[in-house]
Amino acid sequence: MKQADTPAISMQPVSIKQAFWYWLKLGFISFGGPAGQIALMHQDLVENKRWISERRYLHALNYCMLLPGPEAQQLAIYIGWLMHRTWGGVMAGSLFVLPSLCILMVLSWIYLAFGDLPSVAGVLYGIKPAVTAIVLFAAYRIGSRTLKNGLLRSIAGLAFVAIFVFDCPFPFIIVVAGMLGAIGGNYAPQKFTGGGSHGTAKSSAGSAWIDDDTPIPDHAKFSGKRLAKLVLAGLILWGGAIGFLCSRYGWDGALTQMGWFFTKAALLTFGGAYAVLPYVYQGAVEHYHWLSAHQMIDGLALGETTPGPLIMIVAYVGFVAGWTEQLLGGDRLFMAGAAAACVVTYFTFLPSFLFILAGGPLVESTHGNLKFTAPLTGITAAVVGVILNLAAFFAYHVFWPQGFSGDFDPIAALIGLCALLALLRFKVGAIPVIAASGATGFLLAFFQPWLTALL
Repeated sequence: MKQADTPAISMQPVSIKQAFWYWLKLGFISFGGPAGQIALMHQDLVENKRWISERRYLHALNYCMLLPGPEAQQLAIYIGWLMHRTWGGVMAGSLFVLPSLCILMVLSWIYLAFGDLPSVAGVLYGIKPAVTAIVLFAAYRIGSRTLKNGLLRSIAGLAFVAIFVFDCPFPFIIVVAGMLGAIGGNYAPQKFTGGGSHGTAKSSAGSAWIDDDTPIPDHAKFSGKRLAKLVLAGLILWGGAIGFLCSRYGWDGALTQMGWFFTKAALLTFGGAYAVLPYVYQGAVEHYHWLSAHQMIDGLALGETTPGPLIMIVAYVGFVAGWTEQLLGGDRLFMAGAAAACVVTYFTFLPSFLFILAGGPLVESTHGNLKFTAPLTGITAAVVGVILNLAAFFAYHVFWPQGFSGDFDPIAALIGLCALLALLRFKVGAIPVIAASGATGFLLAFFQPWLTALL
């Protein structure tokens, strides 16, 4: 009887208020980088709440993977837009990053004002192995649902080898995977239908509010007039902001240059944050000298252990730059850092909203067409391999802090193994795992002086 009632519950419309509170909550709990965030949204929206079907979810994800910028945030914008029009997408994307922005500004202030604290270092030490486990768990969850046959598993394996062994650029891998999907869709269409499954791709949880066969809503249908309005609005939002900064501080002013530099960075973030970090490092550290190399590395650690997209490290870069440049005078350092962080965040994420709101209608018109879905299915398979590479990257830097020539850290490995076991075997959520791991690291840092004295 309970199962019979389930589909009726899933068809209940989602109010804008319900969506608001969910996206706000997600902004505070979206740890684990893009892989963890994508997996978390899948668990919430596809499996638990059933706001969207798995096929529609993966179709949107595939499009986001093709774009520059943070794919998890773009996916939130897409789903928010699909459910509640333009303002729903703006709300979802904004709430996805605002909590992270506020948290990073506070952490950046503590970092600059009070220096390195052993207790904070201990918490970070415990959280990093947990993040590694969360990314690996995300690869397992997405892979188990999308790699339904040997051909898709082969594409995932080739993608992993390409990026891990040969260091192939992420855009190249995506293009090749899409081409393989297009070819496979012609010669073996059954392998590329619904993520490689045979038959329907409905979630085992039942029907969804936005289901496979749910008609495209009017606002999600392509309109040349609507596209022109969005492009014009984007030019006004970007040009108006950069024009204001230029008139106020001049083209060579620090805030103006931050807006221009991070606009370029936003358009180069194919492959996620790690693909653009070298560019940000080169510009912020070596060219503009906004912060030191050591501060950049510390910022990466903060970015890995706070909710939101990893690319939110740019907010830390902006805060440190505003602080060190004393943009508002020596007695208003926090305000200077906060202003710079907000400017950097605005210019970094603005393109993501425009890409989704402008391209979403075109993507929605293709979700039932194998000619378009087969290449995207190939891309999904490749993304699983790329996520595995990200897990390997984390593991290398966490378990061998000085590289393979240095010592292996068995304590960090044990924390990571326990976190993975909790996620896989006992189905513990990501937040309790991160909290427990951080507490373990804090206790280790607290008792370390005593243990060292005893030994």
